[in-house]
Amino acid sequence: MIVTLIIACEVGFWVLLAVGLALRYLARMPRTGAAVLLCEPLLEVVLLIVTAVDLKNGAEPDWKHGLAAVYIGFTATHGHYMVKWADGHALHLLGKGPRPAGPPRYGTARAVHEWKMGARGIGGAAIAAALLQAAIWYVGGGEQSEPLRAWQQRMGMVAVICLLIAVSYTVWPKQPKQPKQPEELKQPEQPGDAGTTAVRK
Repeated sequence: MIVTLIIACEVGFWVLLAVGLALRYLARMPRTGAAVLLCEPLLEVVLLIVTAVDLKNGAEPDWKHGLAAVYIGFTATHGHYMVKWADGHALHLLGKGPRPAGPPRYGTARAVHEWKMGARGIGGAAIAAALLQAAIWYVGGGEQSEPLRAWQQRMGMVAVICLLIAVSYTVWPKQPKQPKQPEELKQPEQPGDAGTTAVRK
């Protein structure tokens, strides 16, 4: 049931996003569209409540409960970013707005972008780890909580990877490729210049 609900939440996220943007730019109902978009966090609240009730009813903690915590954590940190990204493209395609600028590609600007993305990843891992710890306390710890602890370890690895990626773009900033230098134009050969120097007799 938990996995089915996670899939339903993901599908519901995109459905609400599509409906909200359609109301905003096609139906010219910006307030109603914004209200629909604001309903998206309720999906994660429902998933959190159902997961807690499942554990309360005596369900054995396993990977499904850990996955629910991870989904909630990363949706909390990346959901707004995805909505903003989709809104910018919908404004361009449906609302005749300017084309949204893509992420920077090179130099310091790219490093700053990677740090922001890394912070979202680390934040999502931290929220997931906190929810997992709450679940561990809730079920009383012990061997039955090992699947949840395994997810916590994975979140630690995710946080480290996000940090390393951001650091790599700072230490080794990506630079644009230098254009190839054109080859020097060869001077056309003049008649009598080719070959060896003729020896006059």
